[in-house]
Amino acid sequence: MSREHAKLYLHLKKWLEKAVLDYGMIAAGDRVLVGVSGGADSLALIDLLASPMIFVPEFSVAAVHVDLGFAGGEGDAELVETEIRKIVPEYVIEKTNIGPLAHSAVNRKNPCFLCSRLRRRRIFEIAAARGCNRVALAHHRDDIIETLLINMFYGREISTMMPKQSIFKGELHIIRPLAYLPEGLIKKYAGERGFPVA
Repeated sequence: MSREHAKLYLHLKKWLEKAVLDYGMIAAGDRVLVGVSGGADSLALIDLLASPMIFVPEFSVAAVHVDLGFAGGEGDAELVETEIRKIVPEYVIEKTNIGPLAHSAVNRKNPCFLCSRLRRRRIFEIAAARGCNRVALAHHRDDIIETLLINMFYGREISTMMPKQSIFKGELHIIRPLAYLPEGLIKKYAGERGFPVA
């Protein structure tokens, strides 16, 4: 049975398209840059977004992988590139030293926050350079719920990640097309597709 007729694929596509339509994530002619870490969620996202849509208007997709430059991670970018190349022809593999910089002795207080911030800033720069007006991130339903609970219990506020968020005065939008999908189904799909993830 081909992927296009597989039950799980059709289920994920239905809920991905519903999220895109409910929140107006993608309009005709948009250029979407998908952040691909190499994990199950991001590989599933680029795979689903690059496949034919039924109700979503026509748009183009590119991928970006920001290699953080951690020691011992040699070959990771090449592995991610191999997978991305199978899915979309347009992609950027960006090698950086963001990881060691964020975790250096001068930044002991919150290395993960700085690492994430620097990586996201680089993705936004690449989106601008490539003419992309949407950046798609692979946060799913479980991530959104978890962020809500963390903010409630530790930040004393009711807030979470938005499925669609406008930044830079509307020049760029962050979208999360997996917002309605649970992590378990995404991981199962990644396994069925044979993505090389831990």
